[in-house]
Amino acid sequence: MQKRLEKIIDVLDRNKAEAIELFDLRDRDYFVDYVIIASSLGERHTTALLDHLKKELKPAEKFVHVDESDQWVVADLGDVLIHIMTPGYRSKYDMESFLTELAQKQEF
Repeated sequence: MQKRLEKIIDVLDRNKAEAIELFDLRDRDYFVDYVIIASSLGERHTTALLDHLKKELKPAEKFVHVDESDQWVVADLGDVLIHIMTPGYRSKYDMESFLTELAQKQEF
């Protein structure tokens, strides 16, 4: 799994994604084990990053579902969810706060 995550992050990084964050949610009540969030440089870059991921990760990775817009792309790999957002959308939706809280949440 670690190599898969590193490859995804490497593809994003090499193609100029910014502020890449990885959230480990394996021990939490969430529908995937890992979430990766990255910022694009703008609308066209958002879809270009998805194209790079598809090109460099297939056929080893299966893209279960992809929701795509100019501002926000979500790629579901089954156990890994990748969010690529323009800086404005990332700031607006602030998913990091939710995921950080979820990742640190203690169960009793």
